Amino acid sequence: MVGLVLPRLVGSAEVRRSASVAERNLAALKSAYWLVLLSGFLEPVLYLFSIGVGVGALVGDLTLPTGQVVSYAAFVAPAMLASSAMSGALAETTFNFFGKMKYMKLYDGVIATPVQPFEIALGELGWAMIRGSLYSAAFLVIMVVMDLTTAARGAVAFPAAVLVGFAFGALGMTVSTLMRSWQDFDLMGSAQFTLFLFSGTFVPAEAYPAVLRWVVELSPLYRSVHLIRGISVGASGWSWLLDVAYLVALTGGMLALASRRMGRLLYK
Repeated sequence: MVGLVLPRLVGSAEVRRSASVAERNLAALKSAYWLVLLSGFLEPVLYLFSIGVGVGALVGDLTLPTGQVVSYAAFVAPAMLASSAMSGALAETTFNFFGKMKYMKLYDGVIATPVQPFEIALGELGWAMIRGSLYSAAFLVIMVVMDLTTAARGAVAFPAAVLVGFAFGALGMTVSTLMRSWQDFDLMGSAQFTLFLFSGTFVPAEAYPAVLRWVVELSPLYRSVHLIRGISVGASGWSWLLDVAYLVALTGGMLALASRRMGRLLYK
């Protein structure tokens, strides 16, 4: 799937047309949007202070599988960063994307121009990443200020968080093309909350029973948490490569599938 996507990014014309989709979203911004951004950023921060710091005072330090001993807040914070990147990307590529495609019929007009479904998907994904990147950068500043990671590790964690956003953004667009009505998003919300709870967010995956642990470790949010946590606490290991490969494959595969689904819906 990745091989189907990457060659299409080579042409500068495709990139320009994709950028025009993101520019349209920027031009359509309203002042209330910044309140939405603020609310989406505050949620993981509140989790960090209430559970990472509050509950962490009762839990104490944790010993990671690598043998490192970290505070509970330092354990939870990378998971909150990954969840924030996921939530920011999904918010743009699910509700907003679905509304533009299904009810506003925005893309019906767009495809009357030279812009193709793949370029629409890529442009919307890029726009979603602007939101996800803002969340990630602000949250990383908080982590550094609270001494939950170093500035150098935070600088490396930022592109990892951006990759997480790309993966979930592409996944969100694919899910949106399968939705029939707003009620279907209740299922997506339940799935997202389940991922949030069972992705090594608050406890190590090793704490789960063996069968459940394997299921957890196959989830995209767990791979995201594992990657960012490893970077933020300074752990080393080849498993980082597995996390990156997983997220790159998910991004490429879902982006290709989303554009194909959009083509079927828009040209029918």
